Amino acid sequence: MSASERIDQLIAGLTDWRGKTFARIRKNILEADREIVEEWKWRGSPVWSHDGIIAVGNAHKDKVKITFSHGASLADPDKLFNAGLEGKVWRAIDIFEGDKVDERAFKALIRAAVEYNRMKLKKKAPAVSRRQAGVVPGKSAKTP
Repeated sequence: MSASERIDQLIAGLTDWRGKTFARIRKNILEADREIVEEWKWRGSPVWSHDGIIAVGNAHKDKVKITFSHGASLADPDKLFNAGLEGKVWRAIDIFEGDKVDERAFKALIRAAVEYNRMKLKKKAPAVSRRQAGVVPGKSAKTP
């Protein structure tokens, strides 16, 4: 069974408000960036990734929790994060019954997480030496 099918199954099993909320959050995540990949990790947690983990979703008894793996590094001008605020790395959004999540702001947060992952990858990429790039001392890089 694929990760997406497992997430479908999880949502179908949440027959109260949490299922609808989880489905709406998932839809917004996937709409925010078409290259996001769904994964299933840690004994049953939906994970959304693009160049690294973006967020993990969990349905609890009284809430749906979306935890951003590098949330502390993301700007949150709309103040969506409401849990894990004291953490040095992650931040979360706890959604309780009746809560409305600003979809525009949420999608912007997802896109910011994707961009953070991209920048992190660029920093990890090995620098190409001048010789590997074909630059010879004393000659312009444009010279054949």
